[in-house]
Amino acid sequence: MTDDAYPRPQLVRESWLDLSGEWQFAYDDEDEGIAAEWHRREVPLDRTITVPFPPESKLSGVGDTSYHPVMWYRRDVRPPALEPGQRLLLHFGAVDYRATVWADGARVGEHTGGHTPFTCDVTDAATAGDAMVLVVRAEDQPRDVSQPRGKQDWQPEPHDIWYHRTSGIWQPVWLETVPATYVSELHWTPDLPGARVSAEVRLNRVPTQPLTLHIRLSKGEKVLAEHTVSVTEQLTLTDISLPVLRHQRERNEVLWRPRQPNLVDATVELRDGGSVVDDVTSYLGLRSVAVEDGHLLVNGGRTYLRSVLAQGYWPESHLAAPDVAALRREAELVKELGFNGVRVHQKVEDPRFLHWCDRLGLLVWGEMPSALSFDSGAAERLTAEWLEVIRRDRSHPCVVTWVPFNESWGIDDMATDPVQRSFAVALYHLTKVVDPTRPVIGNDGWEHTETDIWSVHDYAPTGRRLRQRYGSRARADHMLREGQVNNRQIRLAGSADRGQPVMLTEFGGVRFDAGRGTSEGWGYSEVGSADALVERLRDLVEAVLDSPALTGFCYTQLTDTEQETNGLLTEAREPKAPIGQIRKVFSRARGAPMDAEDGTKPAGRWRPRLRGR
Repeated sequence: MTDDAYPRPQLVRESWLDLSGEWQFAYDDEDEGIAAEWHRREVPLDRTITVPFPPESKLSGVGDTSYHPVMWYRRDVRPPALEPGQRLLLHFGAVDYRATVWADGARVGEHTGGHTPFTCDVTDAATAGDAMVLVVRAEDQPRDVSQPRGKQDWQPEPHDIWYHRTSGIWQPVWLETVPATYVSELHWTPDLPGARVSAEVRLNRVPTQPLTLHIRLSKGEKVLAEHTVSVTEQLTLTDISLPVLRHQRERNEVLWRPRQPNLVDATVELRDGGSVVDDVTSYLGLRSVAVEDGHLLVNGGRTYLRSVLAQGYWPESHLAAPDVAALRREAELVKELGFNGVRVHQKVEDPRFLHWCDRLGLLVWGEMPSALSFDSGAAERLTAEWLEVIRRDRSHPCVVTWVPFNESWGIDDMATDPVQRSFAVALYHLTKVVDPTRPVIGNDGWEHTETDIWSVHDYAPTGRRLRQRYGSRARADHMLREGQVNNRQIRLAGSADRGQPVMLTEFGGVRFDAGRGTSEGWGYSEVGSADALVERLRDLVEAVLDSPALTGFCYTQLTDTEQETNGLLTEAREPKAPIGQIRKVFSRARGAPMDAEDGTKPAGRWRPRLRGR
């Protein structure tokens, strides 16, 4: 397994330098820094900030939530000594939204997209024994609703369901040394029927002479496979045979599944003859995911999704986690509350959170933060960043679904605008092209066009109302065909019926302020005590679990978040009712035939019979 602190858990090197901590900092409200050459060593910045916390947050030491579209960072670093031919890389987990980077006054890189990683080569600035000056200019226009922003508010103060902004550096920054030719990307794709796993290894450049790639896969002390392949191109695609998958008993000991999240350790060595040029460690999960006959299948077995919506937001640090332990604890809390999945809503979460979901067996829905307006520029921005999200996360076994759009955000007129509808359909198909191994939900919640799951957001306040809508197959069939939620059709005309699973992917949202003493706060219904909260949860969840039509759910939500007080936990991650009582509600046996993950065979099959209008 990997070092829990290392920022990139599926491509790990032993030697790295964490650049978290104090940096010089300044706002540039007049946008004069470039003309005034603030990237030069001799230009001071007038304050400090603690990286990687956004300047709007308390933990950054700045805590200014007002509009500041441009900000600058500077840090002096003494780089490690480089051996001949070695390179020095500067990695950023995420900078919101547009970043430009200098090293000793020379521009070394830039990146657009507030939720995805990028790397700069700073070798030329690394002089042994001398300090290297790193400078970052971050631009995040607070009122630009055409950039993918998720739930970051564009108004001065949070309103409705939007929160304080997260600007600038908000995920880890680190340095590492690499050889002249090194492994820059590594992806794993298991093929269970073929008893193999495909490895995709990308180098930083075409090798100047033939090299070999040696891959070892192991489970504990047992070596599952060793594989060597010649490398002559920048990208190598190779299949590794896994005989263990052909034998049922041994297969069950290595498969990744929610109740037994086995992980396979991997070492990858790039060799030149007998010498190791580069070596990295990684891990993977051997599992398949698909939809068929109205069910979600994991490793071919029907799996009922019991998921919770998480905003991934902390009051003291906003979208950045307070520390690595907080990411682990978030995943543990999801499990302790009785869920087998989590939907990180309108956020691309830190990879170390996904690492803990891999280890604990949580099913994750990978979701793209939305833009909130539509034009060709917004479409280009969102598409480019979404492709980076898929590339970053597609080797995590926990990620079982891709969600490029939520509730028509940024494509608000798709029911009447064929251009917006074409964009949603195109991004669904593009996602399937880039990763054909996972289901894709084209637009989670309603107004479905192309989708692999009929996902519905329905905040009915009582179980009785939910039973009226989904309590039988005929009623659910009618809802999908004729019903509306939030004054939106669930399916748009022409959406194809392929027998997709039906899931209630947002419901609940019960507000309880848990002693905060405020009458204000966001929720879809309200209770006044912990006992009343448990009763309301039981009423709603039993209605969902008793439905023979629904094959999964996502409860809103895990924690209170700023003005939203509809969490199962407070914003400090304290349960609002005894955690055992909450777990009992969400882990209750289903009234309908149970799924394979719950340990019994499903009885019969149901396909929703839908016809386009």
